[in-house]
Amino acid sequence: MKGVRLVVLAVGLVCLWQVVVTLTGAPHYILPDPVRVFQALLSHFPVLLQHLQITGAEIMLGFLLGVFLGTGTALTMFLSPLLKRWVLPLLVISQAIPVFALAPILVLWFGYGMASKVAMAVLIIYFPVTASFYYGMQRTDPDLFELARVMEARPLAIMRYIVIPSALPAFASGIRVATAVAPIGAVVGEWVGSSEGLGFYMLHANARMQIDVMFAALTVLSIMALFFYFSIDYLLDKLIFWESKQGIM
Repeated sequence: MKGVRLVVLAVGLVCLWQVVVTLTGAPHYILPDPVRVFQALLSHFPVLLQHLQITGAEIMLGFLLGVFLGTGTALTMFLSPLLKRWVLPLLVISQAIPVFALAPILVLWFGYGMASKVAMAVLIIYFPVTASFYYGMQRTDPDLFELARVMEARPLAIMRYIVIPSALPAFASGIRVATAVAPIGAVVGEWVGSSEGLGFYMLHANARMQIDVMFAALTVLSIMALFFYFSIDYLLDKLIFWESKQGIM
């Protein structure tokens, strides 16, 4: 059913797009019609696929590293209230500064290669993963802690069998958010400074007034982002099966 809804939604958006182009009479260099974009997608598909591989690798690496760092930070904050007082302000500051403002600095530090784009993706992913996992652990049922105390459970067993499983639904929500926003970091990094990737190709096409090619690149990026999100969502549903059964998400 989810696939059918996506197809219906996509068809509806394309029809609406065509209606807007027809009613406004917008020239193709301002708003190309879907047919022209589809033709550009077919004619430039090999090049788009090449750039897609670069952007996809940046997103995947940024996602994995962001989830790893976010998980480690959340565990550190939960286990050490003292460190939490130092880490939490830094966590908030990392989101108070617009990531767009940091992009030129990251490109200057890490260069025009993949590292700066991965760093951008990590910055965007880091906060939702850390916050969701930490506050998920904070909301663990106090009765479970009391039961563990009565049974004289060790701290490691409490973390493994009580705290972390209780926090997984909230953690999964944070990962879903991170999955949805992960492409932003990579593409913004490519806009600021890059010689490859879909973001670079979109800027290249825009500079040449090839708006249909730019829309084709945007379409490929959207399809990849949707595939990435629903793949992660499917895996989370399988791993955290009790979340779906309870209707949390």
